Amino acid sequence: MSSARRLVMAAAAAALTLGVAACGGSSGGEQQAPPTRTLTVSAAASLTDVYNQLKPQFEQANPGTTVRFNFGGSDTLAQQVVQGVPADVLATASTRTMQTAQQAGRIQGEPVTYATNKLQIAVQPGNPKGVVDLTSLVGPQVTESICAPAVPCGAATEAAERAAGVTLDPVSEEQDVRSVLQRVTTRNVDAGLVYLTDVKASNGQVQGVDFPQASAQGAGQNYLIGAVTGSQNADLANGWIQFVTGPQGDAALQQAGFALK
Repeated sequence: MSSARRLVMAAAAAALTLGVAACGGSSGGEQQAPPTRTLTVSAAASLTDVYNQLKPQFEQANPGTTVRFNFGGSDTLAQQVVQGVPADVLATASTRTMQTAQQAGRIQGEPVTYATNKLQIAVQPGNPKGVVDLTSLVGPQVTESICAPAVPCGAATEAAERAAGVTLDPVSEEQDVRSVLQRVTTRNVDAGLVYLTDVKASNGQVQGVDFPQASAQGAGQNYLIGAVTGSQNADLANGWIQFVTGPQGDAALQQAGFALK
């Protein structure tokens, strides 16, 4: 476990202890309702299923708290945080996009790197086009969608293309990986470059094809999470980070197909 991850967990544990004490009852013995608060988490689109799974557990452990998600492309989310769009936590699918917010002074302390992901080619069930690797996507016989270069899945795709020595000619370049997946599930294209976890989340609507260049330098993705500077809910933000990087978060991430750091 990294030192940053240990520090976050220790701080969050202390914050949660204070929160429990504060909700303990009045001096007159009457139980007071906990204050109502909203925790806003801006997170990479590929985290949608895991975070939605963890949301009710966190809310139950923190009475009065509602977790609100803003899912999207990591590049867009980082820019929103830099511009001051309200958020308590930022969770990105690449180191580069987290650094955008860090360099602007918008992340408190060191973010935690807690999971990794890798690309797969999503195709129609049964793989009717016979896609076996990236070279199968070159030419007019297969239509494909990929992420735009500015977002992590797009940068990963470019790295895989360089490693394979191919240049794709996609029908579309999407702003987040779930939009690429949707293009395949709705049969608008034959294939799409998405993450392994997105294929798994489709519940059989697509089939994943592994390819060697998914392990090339720059093609794998690290997932980072950090508390946004100036958050009015710093204790909850640190609590969410501890929850995601703790045992319950680890279990949900692994079940979804992520690898842990």
